[in-house]
Amino acid sequence: MLRALLMGSKRAFAISSRRRGLGRVVVLLGAVVLALGGCGKSGHGAATDSEKAGDVEILNSMLGQELTTVEAYRQVVPLLRGQARVVAAQFSGQDQAHVDALTKAIRGIGGETDAEVAELEEPAPKTREDALLLAYKMENASLSSALDANPHLETTAPRMLAPALAASHAQHVAALRQLLGVDLAASMPDAYETGEVPPPLPPRKRG
Repeated sequence: MLRALLMGSKRAFAISSRRRGLGRVVVLLGAVVLALGGCGKSGHGAATDSEKAGDVEILNSMLGQELTTVEAYRQVVPLLRGQARVVAAQFSGQDQAHVDALTKAIRGIGGETDAEVAELEEPAPKTREDALLLAYKMENASLSSALDANPHLETTAPRMLAPALAASHAQHVAALRQLLGVDLAASMPDAYETGEVPPPLPPRKRG
């Protein structure tokens, strides 16, 4: 009985900690979106400003990846049940918020959105594990996209946005590791997540 109570407490702590972490990222992203609201006052800056034009190109690349990740979740969520489905639906909504923020950032510096959803290389998922692996891959790709973009952005608001998106995706990746079957310690993010860490092996395939 005591062991069951302790295990339940650990699970509750892990879920509570993850929710607090996700909440902080949402607050940070919200602050960035508010900052983006003041970016459009200079008119069509990207048409005459080479730095803004370069940022528009980078932001559109990020936007394409975020759109593709959101589209992937349309295949992922229906295959999940219980807590996994709730978490995946929440991540899909947060990634849609990323799409909205990137769209606002592009327009805020006088640019136009021209990103499109990329065709997924993998066949459509058929099982719970397939779905979680697809979500993991897409979140990793979005994390890598945000990390790659950050050092090349020149204008203030986009440079604030890229790290916020990277932090959000890093937490998504960590939570997906737990859904794929590893414990809290094994699911923790690395000190410097790169978007290239492979998914954990399911317990039955280890050893």
